Amino acid sequence: MELLLSPFVLAFAIMLLWKGSEFVVESASRIAQRFGMSELTVGLTIVAFGTSAPELAVSISAAFQGHSDISVSNVVGSNIFNLGFILGGVALFKTIKTNRKLVYRDGLFLLSIVGLIMLFLMYPNPSAPTLDRWEGIILLVMLFSYIFYLLKKKDAPLEDEIPAGELTWKDGPLLIFGILGVVAGGYLLVDSASSIAKALGVSEWVIGVTIVAAGTSAPELATSLMAVTKGRHGISAGNLIGSDIYNFLGVLGVASIIRPLSVNTMAMGSLLTLVGMICIVLLLMRRGWRLSKLDGAILIGLGALRWVVDFSGRGI
Repeated sequence: MELLLSPFVLAFAIMLLWKGSEFVVESASRIAQRFGMSELTVGLTIVAFGTSAPELAVSISAAFQGHSDISVSNVVGSNIFNLGFILGGVALFKTIKTNRKLVYRDGLFLLSIVGLIMLFLMYPNPSAPTLDRWEGIILLVMLFSYIFYLLKKKDAPLEDEIPAGELTWKDGPLLIFGILGVVAGGYLLVDSASSIAKALGVSEWVIGVTIVAAGTSAPELATSLMAVTKGRHGISAGNLIGSDIYNFLGVLGVASIIRPLSVNTMAMGSLLTLVGMICIVLLLMRRGWRLSKLDGAILIGLGALRWVVDFSGRGI
């Protein structure tokens, strides 16, 4: 009976995550607009934090429940999904403009973060990858330092900025309800995904790096697609790069502090895939300072290839 209900619970959880994050993003964007930030800064901070709320909820819930594989694979899978399917899909829909700061500052910072996490997981025992509490503390310190730097720099708004709307009394309650929605959705998503994984004989790592990752990346897809259609290229691309940074530093940082995360050895393969994908994304962004439709098709193909590899291996 539990297996029959799990797909419906999974769908309901994704709906909660989507709508809850939508409330978070809309209200947070209006709050951020008051501080005169550029759209890239807004995308890298407030919007990225809002769209990363599902990953945070899922990974924390998984950590509390002892599902370390889902906690870590959700983050890795979401980041691959963001740079493959979502960034590629948005570029396929409409060309995305990029800039030097996004590539050289934020993109290279993301690449260095992945390298550091791989080092943490491999030390001291590569055959038993683990992220310890003290490593989680380092990740959080890096996140707060990055946020402080961005807010201090606070790049001036560009001429083609589109206002997010006036701040009203409703934005406070919307922010609270949105957070409650993603927390509840995160708990249900972990629970139902674990049940499905056990019933199908597929490891929690594979389910986490694919199905759960796709579900928690839904807000990033909606936000980036909406942003690029309205010409907010900084928010569209910044949201995805920023979400990946938040996922690694914030989500994994908090989850590993709650409980040290021991994960499947498949984690290293997925992380290596992510390193390669980040490098390709940065090269494509640097070429002409835009992501074309062809670039989008390439990124989607890479994301799809990773899913095929994960499911064919099944991680049993």
